[in-house]
Amino acid sequence: MTELIAMSGITKVLKGQKEPRTILDGVDLTVRAGESVAIVGRSGSGKSTLLSVLGLFDRADSGTYALDGRDISRLPERHAAKLRSSHFGFVFQRFFLLKHLTAAQNVAMALINGQGWLPRRDRRARVMTALEQVGIAHLAKNRPTRMSGGEQQRVAIARALVREPRILLADEPTGALDTETGALVIDALLEATTRGCALILVTHDRDHAARMGRILDLNTGVLTERMATV
Repeated sequence: MTELIAMSGITKVLKGQKEPRTILDGVDLTVRAGESVAIVGRSGSGKSTLLSVLGLFDRADSGTYALDGRDISRLPERHAAKLRSSHFGFVFQRFFLLKHLTAAQNVAMALINGQGWLPRRDRRARVMTALEQVGIAHLAKNRPTRMSGGEQQRVAIARALVREPRILLADEPTGALDTETGALVIDALLEATTRGCALILVTHDRDHAARMGRILDLNTGVLTERMATV
């Protein structure tokens, strides 16, 4: 499998307090195309910070970060923004859907804002494909207020998939859902890996973590790999 992400010696220190606190302490991480990786750890252990560094929303204080073999550790923000649009899809615990738009329109926003101009027919085809991939094409014309929490989260996943990202970053995407609905959301995320997309999932849920191909534990800033059970 193609190596997409290669991090080495990544550190991040939280400043602005009486005593600086190390959030990430020499993190090494390699992720390949089609892999699914769970990152687990206690609240406040730095999982979301690591995801922010991976997604280029935040920068490490030291270490190297290569994407597709290219060192992107010190990219200017304008280039980082282009990479976020071309390589990454983001799914969070909150859905961040616009309530006055339909499911299809919410998904299309990712294309309008991030993919330049696409003909209307092509845009609609991409949107419907993304909704089909998460099993809710039949809800394309529904607004969020007419959908369950799980359906809204799948719209959010479709919005992340419509750009055809190479890497999906998911931060506690099932935290507000019941067990059965959460499992369906994980199904939708894992489905993307069958098409070569890498999935990195931050979760507190042991069952969801166990469904990933690898489980990594972040503790006091240090990332270590677990066995296949948690």
